[in-house]
Amino acid sequence: MNRNLTIQEIKKNPNTTVLIIGAGINGIGTFRDLALQGVDCLIIDGSDFCSGASMASSHMLHGGIRYLENGEFRLVREALHERNNLLRNAPHLTYPLPTTIPIFKWFSGLFNAPLKFLGLLNKPAERGAVIIKLGLILYDAYVQGDSPMPRHRFDNREKALDKWPALNPDILFAATYYDGGMYSPERLAMEILLDGEAEGDHARALNYIRAVGAAGDAVLMRDEISGEEFSVTPEILINAGGPWIDIVNDKVNGGSAFIGGTKGSHLIVKHPELREAIGDHEIFFEYLDGRIVLIYPFLQGYVLIGTTDIRIDDPDQASCTEDEIEYILGMVPHIFPSLEVSREHIVFQFSGVRPLPAAEGTTGQISRDHSLEVVEKSDQVPWPILNLVGGKWTSYRAFSEQITNHVLRRLNRSRQESTTRLPIGGGREYPASKDTQKQWIRNQAEKSGISQDRMEELFTRYGTRAEQVAVALTETTDHPLTHLPEYSEGEIGFLVENEIITHLDDFLLRRSKLAWVNQVSHESITELAGIIGELLNWGGGVQKEEVNRTLRILRERHAVKV
Repeated sequence: MNRNLTIQEIKKNPNTTVLIIGAGINGIGTFRDLALQGVDCLIIDGSDFCSGASMASSHMLHGGIRYLENGEFRLVREALHERNNLLRNAPHLTYPLPTTIPIFKWFSGLFNAPLKFLGLLNKPAERGAVIIKLGLILYDAYVQGDSPMPRHRFDNREKALDKWPALNPDILFAATYYDGGMYSPERLAMEILLDGEAEGDHARALNYIRAVGAAGDAVLMRDEISGEEFSVTPEILINAGGPWIDIVNDKVNGGSAFIGGTKGSHLIVKHPELREAIGDHEIFFEYLDGRIVLIYPFLQGYVLIGTTDIRIDDPDQASCTEDEIEYILGMVPHIFPSLEVSREHIVFQFSGVRPLPAAEGTTGQISRDHSLEVVEKSDQVPWPILNLVGGKWTSYRAFSEQITNHVLRRLNRSRQESTTRLPIGGGREYPASKDTQKQWIRNQAEKSGISQDRMEELFTRYGTRAEQVAVALTETTDHPLTHLPEYSEGEIGFLVENEIITHLDDFLLRRSKLAWVNQVSHESITELAGIIGELLNWGGGVQKEEVNRTLRILRERHAVKV
């Protein structure tokens, strides 16, 4: 993945069959699927890969139990099967997540569900035991025989308080079912992208390349790093801009009004008592206003709390506001009345815009389904524009398959390979049990000469792709970083060379989760700037600029105290 070389090749030959604008998960999933079918394709993003809506994920892989009362049965069924596919295909980055719903009422919401289904009610309402039980029965039935996880269960008040003593004692029941979690959506997206590029020279990916206009049958591009402009001439344009879809279309003369996005904000807190209170379970409940809330066991003992659901017109203005922070913190005592979570506990915050279809009504009732909206070729638009509207992380593969099949029909070609059970990145040949994982780690440690502890660390981060990292480490003089000793110079070099790290924050926020879990300091950022800067030929001035840029992003967007 040599960014400069790819740009030079495009300048020599600007033609491509498919141009994908937007490297969030929908764009990346489509890129990989098209690459597998041998279609010449280029994916670009004005920022880094998986840096917009896809980075602002709740880290959940779920069917969406609450979508059932909206009548979105097809979406829930599809998402549940796709959840299971991801757990199989990327076992190194996903895991079964027990999810518990505290229930305070018996029959609440029983008559709201059919009214919502008929479109006669759009306000939120608390769901009681009966409606939740019916939903979970259907949830289990949709994946009967195709789920690696247990069926749901109900615990009465006594059992629930025995398991979770800090729960609000006013509960009647606690319903537990299983969904999935993602350790790092950003790494998962990167490995899907790498799989696409590995298919051959017909599949190319570039970050920090912005579509700025159209001229004739060409899309005009600007390199956000060098400021240089060039053009690409596609046969088909896929707009995977997420919340920026309409903005991208305005640039390329395909004006549209497809998106009605809503902002979702989350907090990550360091709160050992709250982490102990939830155990390994996500707590999933409705707040007093009927909005869905989650308290999620995050990495390294931290807790993720979210989310808000607020309409927003400009996705570039999405940030976690003071009102949202108060709202999110204020939700916790409803479930854990004895615990106080304050601003002092926050180590990270993030906000993103869901690329929902333009629609009226309350935000919670807007469909989370995905759809393809086509702007056909015309006098104003020299190529068909396939707009990827909506969707969610869990069902990205099915959406990508739908778009790829559409492209193949337009090209008069047939599908060569399915992605349904195709392993992703370090999920290939992944050892299934703890014993076989330990044996794999021992074997690779002996083979590479790397210590077993270090090999285990790499395996935890990269799955079986750790073998490639280990080979790279043996080919250089490797040293642990002074201020981040769990990483080494060789590992950073491997990531820079293979994963198009272009800015310093690409590594801290998306190639790793270091900034998310309070593991950065001014010293470590400066050290990383020196290592990455040497690899990318940054001068001293650029290194200083990168440090300042990264500190600004971490402080202003994510409230990181550094």
